[in-house]
Amino acid sequence: MTSSSKPRVVVTGLGAVTNVGTDVPTMWQSLLAGKSGISRITCFEQDDAWAVKIAGEAHAFDPATVVDHREAKRMDRFCLLGLVAADEAARDCGVDFTTGDPYRRGVVIGSGIGGIITIEMGHAKLLSGGPRKISPFTVPKLMVNACAGNVSIRHNLKGVNSAPATACATGAHAIGTALQLIQRGDADLIVAGGSEAAISPLCISSFSAMKALSVRNDEPEKASRPFDRDRDGFVLSEGAGVVVLEELEHARKRGAHIHAEVLGFFSSGDAHHIAAPDPDGMGARAAMVGAMRDAGIEPADVGYINAHGTSTPLGDAAEVQAVKALFGADTNVALGSTKSMTGHCLGAAGGIESVIVIKAVGEGVIPPTINLDDPDDGFDLDFVAHEAQERRVRIALNNSFGFGGHNVSLAFGAFE
Repeated sequence: MTSSSKPRVVVTGLGAVTNVGTDVPTMWQSLLAGKSGISRITCFEQDDAWAVKIAGEAHAFDPATVVDHREAKRMDRFCLLGLVAADEAARDCGVDFTTGDPYRRGVVIGSGIGGIITIEMGHAKLLSGGPRKISPFTVPKLMVNACAGNVSIRHNLKGVNSAPATACATGAHAIGTALQLIQRGDADLIVAGGSEAAISPLCISSFSAMKALSVRNDEPEKASRPFDRDRDGFVLSEGAGVVVLEELEHARKRGAHIHAEVLGFFSSGDAHHIAAPDPDGMGARAAMVGAMRDAGIEPADVGYINAHGTSTPLGDAAEVQAVKALFGADTNVALGSTKSMTGHCLGAAGGIESVIVIKAVGEGVIPPTINLDDPDDGFDLDFVAHEAQERRVRIALNNSFGFGGHNVSLAFGAFE
């Protein structure tokens, strides 16, 4: 399935923190059950002036499982989410990070926004108390690369240490970058993914001002409804998704459990608008074509696509158009959106959804797209509506598209 000239890269560790489960097993079971993680906002107070009062908070998340209270105070929430997910992935892969060559191990974990909660709190302290009230930990907390840096320190990863920031394509971009670094021989193992904690007054009000968010406040669990005629915007959520990628022979030598193989990656640019997608879906199509070309596969080989599917009128329409143009109107490919349950985790989405795709390939079950009661005109694909679908999927794609016209598609396959 892959070019013989390139080393094969496999997934040996999975980690996730989401609003439907703060570890991979819990998240997976919640998704298969069609459980929504959307609810009223509790992390800050709102009055009647707020048009958007719902989000996907990870209420069960407890950073104390990984770091003590004193250390946690020195990290932004997005960093803590990523650290917990990375710890789970590290445990899952079974590597003893205290032995071996640390310069052959690296980390690529990005964020779309980074430490926005720290920025907002710091600004409030500055206005109320002046510059002497600002914590010396402010900059190390707010940096977009703070999660990658802290994961590197925690697991003694002295090789590549990078943090892409390509909006909602970030997590997928990180995994694709890690794939290429291993293929060219720069590392044996890389911890990769994305993390985001942007449920804050500024982010909610800013996305709301763009008319990007759902205002279905009275029915939070029904607010995220990708591909449905009544969709009215995405639901902002928080979380982290991290995988451990490893060169195949390196994994085999240590007897690692292999979840799946990373077959291909490609990124493209819309060059159209800073916030709206190319209405014809040409950038999205180019990303999928490139990922399949990189993997050495054809559209007929793909059984499942985890759609970007954010529940926005323009975004969903562009993605459906891209899929139909590439796979054909009568395709049997399943195009599901797990954001119907998790909401949109921005820079973490690609990492979380890669974990989901890997589980789907490994277990032969595709999670549902909930709330899809009335598909929009021309939306006549298999969206895995309402209930999980038992289906043996040999190869799947994960699509992630972001503001700025960033498009990423990853191809995963069952390990053979």
